[in-house]
Amino acid sequence: MANRGKTLAPNKKITLLSYNVQMGIPAKSLKSHVTSGWRHFIPHSSRQRNLGQVAQLLKHYDIVALQEVDAGSLRSSYINQIEYLARLANFPFWHYQMNRNFGRFAQYCNGVLSHYYPTNVSNHKLPGMIKGRGAIKLTFGLGPQPLVVMVMHLALGQRARQLQLAYITQQVERYEHIILMGDMNSPMAHLLHESPLQNIPLKPANSYEATYPSWRPTRNIDHIFVSPSIKVNSVKVINQPYSDHLPLAIEITLPNNLTC
Repeated sequence: MANRGKTLAPNKKITLLSYNVQMGIPAKSLKSHVTSGWRHFIPHSSRQRNLGQVAQLLKHYDIVALQEVDAGSLRSSYINQIEYLARLANFPFWHYQMNRNFGRFAQYCNGVLSHYYPTNVSNHKLPGMIKGRGAIKLTFGLGPQPLVVMVMHLALGQRARQLQLAYITQQVERYEHIILMGDMNSPMAHLLHESPLQNIPLKPANSYEATYPSWRPTRNIDHIFVSPSIKVNSVKVINQPYSDHLPLAIEITLPNNLTC
């Protein structure tokens, strides 16, 4: 049988990273971001070179949440970018969720790469007037206290985000050990004090570090939230302009009552 990955255990230290990779389009300045807009629709050789650099970054983490990846269409040269990154970075487990399917022209996805195999994975279409946002729920462990990870890419509009966060809260509120990670398109202050996340006991792993735009970060819209039972050892925003977002990385210590 193929490599089944590492084994989670109570009190184990693991690393996680959340990254909106913008389909592998680099963005080193506002000018390059604007002038490279056509690459959202048409293939270009620089995309694969850039994804190769992204893979070198991802390989150092245990669980990776990806947003704005393509599942294999014209613009990605018909390459499933989640699988491509998993193979380059040697992840034994990968999964993707297609949220907007424009056939051969574009296939917008969320993705997960992991050195640990989840016991259950489910895709969730998030509510909103405009469809196309989603979340992936991963459960690690079969016992009464598993680790539950939700990977998401939320809407641009505040009303839709509120509905989406209410839905996500319902999905995880019964669990003790929770990690929420992704591009939430909302500043930390709003999420902490004005969103449905107030209804469950979560703490931000990051504070107010800006992740967007990558060439001159001014907005903190990429986040990782964890349960109080999970110790956050370190957090950093990585200054690598492989996308219009900067990646957010943390190291945690898993709870001592985790059942794997």
